Amino acid sequence: MSVNPIDWLGYVAASLTTLSFVPQAWHTFQTRDVRGISLSMYSAFTLGVLLWLVYGVMLGAWPVIVANVITLALAAGILVMKLVLGRAGRAEDSA
Repeated sequence: MSVNPIDWLGYVAASLTTLSFVPQAWHTFQTRDVRGISLSMYSAFTLGVLLWLVYGVMLGAWPVIVANVITLALAAGILVMKLVLGRAGRAEDSA
């Protein structure tokens, strides 16, 4: 089974966009600092990634599926941290 050039292009593009997201996700997971993250932007971003994943599944486009599974896991993790730690930060600020 060989991968056609169009799929290779998709894998390279998916790898670059997904890997570019990893340093910020890693930094956020390590520092647990979510003060600079917009809840509305991250909610929209995470929903958009989920929809790209569904789109990829519907088309059977593996480059889209693989990239968005990884990005969705990272984005959802940061979104959950924002929801949980963002509340804790507001409670500490008002105390």
